[in-house]
Amino acid sequence: MSVVRLLVLGTIRHLGTAHGYAVRQQLEDWRVETWTTVRSGSVYHAIGQLQKEGKLRAVGSEAGARGADRVAFSLTRNGETEFFSLLEDALGSFELTHLSAGVAFLSQLPVERSQALLSELRDKLRANRDFLSRLAAEAPKDGAVPNTGDLLDLWINYLDAIANSVERLVQTLSSGPATAAEPRSQKESQKANQSSSRGRQKR
Repeated sequence: MSVVRLLVLGTIRHLGTAHGYAVRQQLEDWRVETWTTVRSGSVYHAIGQLQKEGKLRAVGSEAGARGADRVAFSLTRNGETEFFSLLEDALGSFELTHLSAGVAFLSQLPVERSQALLSELRDKLRANRDFLSRLAAEAPKDGAVPNTGDLLDLWINYLDAIANSVERLVQTLSSGPATAAEPRSQKESQKANQSSSRGRQKR
């Protein structure tokens, strides 16, 4: 699961079209450095790779601050598929940075699908917590390397905290929050991209 690819695709999809600098600025505005390990250099690398793979297409350009043109991109059909695949993977991950990236784009999925994915994740988290709790009951408490008892306790509390947070997300979705907006369809996304591209060409 590539967090940077999900963030790049999700940001461009959110903006409709965007060049690399705009993607980087948007991610900085979202303070992603506080909840992921993504850095600006990896954003540009991911854009280049996604374009090579046919998941992003160039839709126009504009003059950059230093003279070089900035190429704007939008998602292709394969890019849309990649985005939703990465999003669903992220929403099933125990890794907090992966899950955080998934939660960031939660509103891009239908509410029912979001609830199903998060409910499944919550159940897996709790099942793993219970399994580790059984192991902890038999673990030595002598503090010797590798300090198994404390390691298990750390993971038990981590899994429990994440499971409880995911449960609150499920409950929030069930109550129909304003943030759970109906996602834009692929066809609507393509129309928006085409309109934006025509606007750039006219300017």
